[in-house]
Amino acid sequence: MNILVPIDDSDPARAAIEHAATTSPDATITALHVLDPTMAMYRGDRSYNYERAMQLEEERSETLFETAREICDEHGVSLETETVVGRPADRIVEFAAGNDVDRIVLGSHGRSGVSRILLGSVAERVVRRASVPVTVVR
Repeated sequence: MNILVPIDDSDPARAAIEHAATTSPDATITALHVLDPTMAMYRGDRSYNYERAMQLEEERSETLFETAREICDEHGVSLETETVVGRPADRIVEFAAGNDVDRIVLGSHGRSGVSRILLGSVAERVVRRASVPVTVVR
């Protein structure tokens, strides 16, 4: 079984890796980090230099992957890592469709009401659009 786990630097993302590793110990987990160019532009004083901002985001993804490796190693689960660029929900769904993914496990911040409407929900968009089962972990 191949499980896709989109990750960022949030507690729900770490919970998603942990959930996938503990509930599917025989699976191969692919940790996917989506570099969102629109968000990279707004991190601190890096906004004036797009290329440098994206380079820093790529370096940051390695730290995220190290955390995912530690969790998977602890549970004896195989881990692969991938980084893509684009809008997170779109790229997650595209990656799942274009690769041999059996299930997506992703974290959710659990926003509701106005907060969800204003900020959008990657998890909600993935659930609506994915062609494979999706587990949302909070």
